[in-house]
Amino acid sequence: MAWKIKQSPKVNQLFIAPGNAGTSLLGTNIPVAVSDFEGLKKAVISNDIDLILVGPEVPLCEGLHDYFSADKQLKDTLFVGPYQLGAQLEGSKDFAKEFMMRHQIPTAKYLSVTSGNLYEGLAFLKTMNSPYVLKADGLAAGKGVLIINDLLEAENSLKEMLDGQFGAASAKVVIEEFLSGIECSVFAITDGKDYRILPVAKDYKRIGEGDTGLNTGGMGAISPVPFANELFMKKVEDRIIRPTVEGLQKDQIPYNGFIFFGLISCADEPMVIEYNVRMGDPETEAVMLRIQSDFVDLLIGAADGTLGKTIIEIDERTAAAVMLVAGGYPGTYEKGKVITGLNKIEDSLVFQAGTKLVDGNVCSDGGRVLAVSSYGKNMNEALSRSYKNAELIHFEDLYYRKDLGFDL
Repeated sequence: MAWKIKQSPKVNQLFIAPGNAGTSLLGTNIPVAVSDFEGLKKAVISNDIDLILVGPEVPLCEGLHDYFSADKQLKDTLFVGPYQLGAQLEGSKDFAKEFMMRHQIPTAKYLSVTSGNLYEGLAFLKTMNSPYVLKADGLAAGKGVLIINDLLEAENSLKEMLDGQFGAASAKVVIEEFLSGIECSVFAITDGKDYRILPVAKDYKRIGEGDTGLNTGGMGAISPVPFANELFMKKVEDRIIRPTVEGLQKDQIPYNGFIFFGLISCADEPMVIEYNVRMGDPETEAVMLRIQSDFVDLLIGAADGTLGKTIIEIDERTAAAVMLVAGGYPGTYEKGKVITGLNKIEDSLVFQAGTKLVDGNVCSDGGRVLAVSSYGKNMNEALSRSYKNAELIHFEDLYYRKDLGFDL
């Protein structure tokens, strides 16, 4: 996002909090944590910042927008990201499911369970077909979803989750019908009235090739998605995007910023798996490449209510991002590995995620370390470029999936 914002002629200075080794090449890193509201306020005032864009979900769910709008010194700062109430679309699975049901947005049938109605939950499981889907209601850093084939195991897992397996996030658990199909990610930006649909993408969550192994934050993404054709996207807009924006208005939930729709195509019919209230990662590393128009115009429009006057132009080319991760991720992994080969990259962009500068060296500082993103006239060409450049990058125990796009 910093890379895309930097391209706008409207931007004089760009600040990133807390930033990493890659963002330091695009603007000024500010060593302030995303949930340090007071620290962010000081940074905005001291640097005379006009617009703030929130990347992650946690500060939105904690009420950063509410904090800014309630402060006299900050009230004129344009803010992209929903208020705390709207952020519950991601912050609470139960809130999101109730919202979808209320506005007839297609989604899987479900039941929300707490320790108070555990027996109702166990009975509901018996009415379902295998596999069984259990989701922690609150934020669990992408790890609070279990898909279980055996009924007895599902019953035991439900009890374990309610007993605190994912901390406070699983004090309430949503049991959901399993939907079979192929998934994709659709993004929209809204000012609460109007919206603009961003390029559609597909990401790959499993660590292992052939979509095996543990769930990760995402091992790569491709945009566009072949099955998300014009007819499919018309259904998505008519049945999901527009009813969501109109539903927020009907419920008097003030909302501006991004909405991510995690969708599944069941026999060419789109259904919502989940909402996020931000751009998704690693889809962003493919989607941003395909936005040709001024991204900052969209951000300003979303923040000040003039989105209806903006245009969005989409690059027809395919973009593919391959995520390079630390060995052992998403389990335990080591940080501080020196990264080499970044200066050899041609025809690709390397977006840095879990990195930091140490004594002049770019070093690994997270599970997902780098995303190698490329354009191509089709999916195979874009992926081929990303893989060719990924081979030039080295750090100890580096790993990436070599089968992205296998199911498209």
